[in-house]
Amino acid sequence: QLNSNHLEPVAKGQTEHGAFLHVKTSQSQVHIVMEQRTSFLRRGKDAAPTIVEEVSQPRRSVIEDTGSISEEIRFHARELKNYTIEKLVAIFTSRDQGVTDPDTVSRQAISEAPSFNELFERHKKVWHELWTKADVNIDGDRFVQKVARLHVYHLLTTASPHNLQIDAGLPARGLHGEAYRGHVFWDELYIFPFYFLHFPEIARALLMYRYRRLNAARAYAREHGYQGAMYPWQTAADGTEETQVIHYNPVSGEWGPDLSRLQRHVSIAVFYNVWSYYSFTQDREFLEQHGAEMMLEIARFWASIARFNPSTGRYHIEGVMGPDEYHEKHPDTKKEGLKDNAYTNIMVVWLLEKAIKLQNLLPATVFNNLSRRIKFDLKEMEQWNDITRKMNLAASRNGIISQFKGYLNLKELDWEAYRNKYGDIHRMDRILKAEGDSPDRYKVAKQADVLMTFYLLSPHEIVRILRQLGYRVGDPGSLVKANYAFYEPRTCHGSTLSKVVHSALGRYLESKETTWRWFLKAMESDIYDTQKGTTTEGIHAGVMAASLSIIISNFVGISFRNGHIMVKPDLPSHWNRLSFRLVYRNNWYGFTVSRSCVSVRLLSKEGSGTVVLGDKEHTLTPAQPVCTLSRRRQDAQGVS
Repeated sequence: QLNSNHLEPVAKGQTEHGAFLHVKTSQSQVHIVMEQRTSFLRRGKDAAPTIVEEVSQPRRSVIEDTGSISEEIRFHARELKNYTIEKLVAIFTSRDQGVTDPDTVSRQAISEAPSFNELFERHKKVWHELWTKADVNIDGDRFVQKVARLHVYHLLTTASPHNLQIDAGLPARGLHGEAYRGHVFWDELYIFPFYFLHFPEIARALLMYRYRRLNAARAYAREHGYQGAMYPWQTAADGTEETQVIHYNPVSGEWGPDLSRLQRHVSIAVFYNVWSYYSFTQDREFLEQHGAEMMLEIARFWASIARFNPSTGRYHIEGVMGPDEYHEKHPDTKKEGLKDNAYTNIMVVWLLEKAIKLQNLLPATVFNNLSRRIKFDLKEMEQWNDITRKMNLAASRNGIISQFKGYLNLKELDWEAYRNKYGDIHRMDRILKAEGDSPDRYKVAKQADVLMTFYLLSPHEIVRILRQLGYRVGDPGSLVKANYAFYEPRTCHGSTLSKVVHSALGRYLESKETTWRWFLKAMESDIYDTQKGTTTEGIHAGVMAASLSIIISNFVGISFRNGHIMVKPDLPSHWNRLSFRLVYRNNWYGFTVSRSCVSVRLLSKEGSGTVVLGDKEHTLTPAQPVCTLSRRRQDAQGVS
């Protein structure tokens, strides 16, 4: 079941105009038909292409192999003549709307298809419209410019505004390979901001994938004795848990148990994405008809998994794994999962607070109807409110938030010894297990865990939550700096996602060097296949989208607060100019940032928006669509 052969051949052969191939997916039994039309053209020096007839007719033959077919064309070429082979392919599946027989439909489509030139003109027009919305133009850095556009391209070929009716989620590895068997994970958390800012209709369609599987999430929660909706760590067509229970270790050549389905924090990601989508778009229809229901049911789940302990006077969450992925259980117990993962517990407090707000955010009739439909009692919110004040966090020292209960008592890893022995230590979990050891015994992480909290919430928000829970913490800046200094050296960055998290945190560390160093590593991930073979199995959609977000959030310094766009640029020293567009709450804006000037233009013909440049607030309207701030160099470290 874990092999990479997910397509089964059904039929193939030669046709009047070329060849066809019919396959089906091995599990979901979706039929896919590809019908090919090949035209042989001769192009004169100035004349339009014409089908070759006066020259000897081309001889066509079909070459068949298991699950594949190709066509060979032989002809006599005349010196100084130009020839063109034009190949068009029609693709239809049994899942296409209104298609019952993809064989018949594909044959008809290919016979009626216009020429390549006509199709190409349509193609160029549509792609021009997409690039107008999504392009980022960087002057001064050819590498980042090229890779940024590569990332935009792959994101637009994975989820398109032309396929909004397709009931599909966004796979962690795009549509470019069969890694992870095409499953949907929590990577949406990193990917959605790109769509929020450029194609919110795509984000809505992808969230509807989650909504249509809400009943499956409810059933999954009940299966484990919880209430509400618990989304699975890996999901595909029907919304059930698809995570494997065994894992192959290529270092040892052995199979072992896989507990990664305990990463219940995927439900936090779904909630966060729903709330973020509404915050960016103010799409009340989605919130009232779909989003609020998901949020309430996810909140119910977390309230049911959080158990109150009278002896501590606090709520605890057990049996889960954090984003780190390496720690599956405490080394001194056989009980699966961890207790009081800090990222999970802090984010649960945050999401319960947002869920409580729904009572006042929704119209009374909408909230009451929803409550009746899902049998929701307002008394549940009383418990939620109690949890937001009594959630437990493991004891911390010197401002360090313990990743989970017992983490600070784990052994330190001899990093230098393992680097000298293995060289590449990105997958320390496999190395340790191959040696008969376990990462559960050490302070070692695959990717950001505690620091992931700072990726989603600002340090000020985290400090507010910690103080609300009764914990004494210092100022926000000191908190994030102390935890970064502690956790980053203990992280082997075995996931590309870890690079974008550490880069994004650079803005809180007041370190341009940190932001740039990790950003460059993120940009190199797929184009250089830095994980040595994983890109050929499918691109990493999360790092592609999140790297684009860093350009906007860190280098342009854009944030969103109370419906306002805040702009505080901090361009890399070698960038001369940066320009792009984004949409926020139904208004399109064009940004141009240079070494000497920041310019923001309202592109929408209706509506208005507020932009804060420096300390000055600007209200943009169709009558006054532009605001500009001159900037002067203050020192070698930055521009203000």
